Amino acid sequence: MQAMTNKELEYVIDSMSNEDLLMKTCAAAAAVSTHPAVKSCCEAMVHTHQANYNTLLQSLQQHQTIAPMN
Repeated sequence: MQAMTNKELEYVIDSMSNEDLLMKTCAAAAAVSTHPAVKSCCEAMVHTHQANYNTLLQSLQQHQTIAPMN
């Protein structure tokens, strides 16, 4: 595996920010929803975005172990 380029790192970080925002938005929607199906769907999406965030975080952590030291 090769270390990520700066551009790839920026993309991963932007994606993590987007996933974080989506988690918060879905959690807020779930909190105010009175319809059980909508609430359940929003809660499921929170878990999906959390999983995506964790995958991106793992990518950064793997990069850290192979990145050249400056």
